Amino acid sequence: MRKRNGFGRIAVLSALLALGQSPVFADEQLFGHIKGAEPMPEGGMEVVGYATHRWDKGTGSYAATDYKLEVERGLTNRLTGALYLKGMGIDTQGLRIDGYMPGDQRYAFKLSGVEGSLKYAFLTPARDDIGIAAYLSFSKDWIDAHSGQDKDKYNMELKLLSQKYFLDGQVVWAANTGIGSTYAKRGAVALPYEGFEWTTDPEMEIEYMAGTGLSYRFAPNWYIGAEVFYETEFETEVG
Repeated sequence: MRKRNGFGRIAVLSALLALGQSPVFADEQLFGHIKGAEPMPEGGMEVVGYATHRWDKGTGSYAATDYKLEVERGLTNRLTGALYLKGMGIDTQGLRIDGYMPGDQRYAFKLSGVEGSLKYAFLTPARDDIGIAAYLSFSKDWIDAHSGQDKDKYNMELKLLSQKYFLDGQVVWAANTGIGSTYAKRGAVALPYEGFEWTTDPEMEIEYMAGTGLSYRFAPNWYIGAEVFYETEFETEVG
């Protein structure tokens, strides 16, 4: 078993339009990686689109954009379900990293995966002093997010979510912690040179993740926020 280097991510400040919803009535999407504990009201529905741009590997040229379309619905006043459709685009040049980047890739957009999730709120931040919720998700991906190469990946995550409102909802704090389990198998590729590491044996990963974020409403329905997210993985081959 080997451990991948843990890493922290600090999300850039971002403005978000929340289309007429109030934080005491709906599960607003105020962050990127961090999820809130507020449930969607029963019968409520929301459609949200995300785009996350990534760049720079310290060598060569690397740029990628992840896309996600989310459809979320309140199944009860405490239970929220969601379905996601994922895609990505990538442009790399001059990158050869053992076990990670076997060659250049360039395409504007490809469908890359699907996901489903359930969130159950034990306490809600609108009615209680703090919101506490459990979050469970399952996903299937067929493109590697880093290299853009073919990779079948099955993932399950279990998280504990917390959220609190300050100043009548003008300031929102949220934090997540959780674990995940992944089964993955890479597709075969043309190796750039003899001895290049690119295993096609099945792999298992166990992940730990934690993060927190703060959001501020500076105008009606407009928010600006920042978040910090940490993740570390333990990986082993099973084939």
